[in-house]
Amino acid sequence: MTHTIKKVFAVIFMAIFGSVLLYNCEPDPDTLGEQLFLGDAAQGKVDSLDVIAFTIKNNDSIRSDAAKLDSAVLGAFKEDQFGMQRASYLTQLRLSTYNPDFGANAVVDSVVLVMKPQYAVDSVKTTTNEDYIYPDGNVAAKKVVNTYPVRKFGKAKRTLNIKVYEVLDFLKGASDTVKSNQVFEYNTANIGSKTFDGNINSVTITKDSDNSSIFTSSAPGIRINLDKTLFQNKIIAKKGQPELQDPSNFIRHFRGLRIAVDENDGYLFKFSPNSMELIMYYKYDKPDNGSTTRTSANYAFVLGAGNAHIGQYEYDRSGSAYSTAALGNFNTGAAKLFAQGMGGPSIGIKLPDETINKLTQLYQNNKAAIISAKIRLYTDPVSWNNNYTKPREFTFLQKYRDLTKINPKTNQPVTVTNFTDDFLSLAGLSQFKIYQSNNLNKNPAYYDFTVTKSVKDILEKQDYNADKKASLYFRIDMGRFLNNIANTAFEGPKSTSNAFATSRAVFVGSDPSNKYKAQLRIIYGTK
Repeated sequence: MTHTIKKVFAVIFMAIFGSVLLYNCEPDPDTLGEQLFLGDAAQGKVDSLDVIAFTIKNNDSIRSDAAKLDSAVLGAFKEDQFGMQRASYLTQLRLSTYNPDFGANAVVDSVVLVMKPQYAVDSVKTTTNEDYIYPDGNVAAKKVVNTYPVRKFGKAKRTLNIKVYEVLDFLKGASDTVKSNQVFEYNTANIGSKTFDGNINSVTITKDSDNSSIFTSSAPGIRINLDKTLFQNKIIAKKGQPELQDPSNFIRHFRGLRIAVDENDGYLFKFSPNSMELIMYYKYDKPDNGSTTRTSANYAFVLGAGNAHIGQYEYDRSGSAYSTAALGNFNTGAAKLFAQGMGGPSIGIKLPDETINKLTQLYQNNKAAIISAKIRLYTDPVSWNNNYTKPREFTFLQKYRDLTKINPKTNQPVTVTNFTDDFLSLAGLSQFKIYQSNNLNKNPAYYDFTVTKSVKDILEKQDYNADKKASLYFRIDMGRFLNNIANTAFEGPKSTSNAFATSRAVFVGSDPSNKYKAQLRIIYGTK
């Protein structure tokens, strides 16, 4: 009868595998999985086995150049478990037209930098001023302001002092690799500042006389006024000179902007680097029928694609739980696991020999058919008992030594990092999920990471790479896999949002005394 179970399982494996494995939030198989256990042919059994769970230290550094920053992060946040994390942002700017003509006697009125953070669209607050006077010409008008809260991670009810600085170092090219802890020189006298209360707004101003539009902001954002004298000297005064005549000259003349906060505690928020705006408003003399009219104009700089964008991250781990914790390794698990985005620590999970031996005996002696295997991790109910949003996005990869691939320089097997075997085999199934999140609004939350095919391969493949069995481990990071340009599939195992993932959490590791310890949970069938 066991032979029959295996045969049935082989036939329907690909059709129902994703459903059987991925919707098991509890130990019992779901309705599709029950098809394997109809009547008295077999019974579904659940077992939990030990894993070696450890924290991977990434030295608080990650690649954070333009190729890695779909979003950018600004702010600072400090708590007891991980310490202080502060994010600044650097960007180049380019001219929208080269060798521009600003007209005769051009003088800058103002310069505005606009950042567009992620915000809660459904939480708008509208205020209307019917008696507004537009200052340029003292025009009677109506001003409507829509205000939205920015999406934050950290202590939401804090004020941040945002400051903008002129970068003095060349920021390299947009395609160059930059690490998040690389230092670039900047002028310490800021060229603009903003007291930010955590809310952004959009503004519409219309004339009272005919209801025509005077001003409409493009989207809700943070607007920071910059030093108009700097732009008068660096832009207007350079009209017709080499500095403004081609991109190469310009990015060495005006090397970029650094946006940072003063605080070391508060919150982190995300914004889109490619949607930022920098607009210079000015007036010039315009000849008109023999007379000269003082005319208003504006010039938009390019801050989006094609420029170097860099996330710059600082850490102060002193006094934190992470700074003194035992992190463990491939051979020794750790009682607590730490995972944090933006170059913070990751989690490693390895199946110890004892667990592999138990599975092998179960397979060989009991003729067990492994139906589901998941690595379950709980957030630590004591260390991570707080109101911070539980992580909702992870990347899950496998790493191992491949004896069939030798590095010619070291003459050693190559270490392969890739999507998991389950993902590579089953990603085409609509119901497949790499992991399942549970109890995100409770303490503790827990997560099930699917490793069924990896476990089955260890047990069932006679020609399985022996060194892979010994060296295989799984890596968990904050963030998500990024899609390709066509948005049809993941771009690759190294293309993730970890460089701008603000989430973090402490998990229970290989702690034998803790009922929430990290574990391998399997469902199998026997007769």
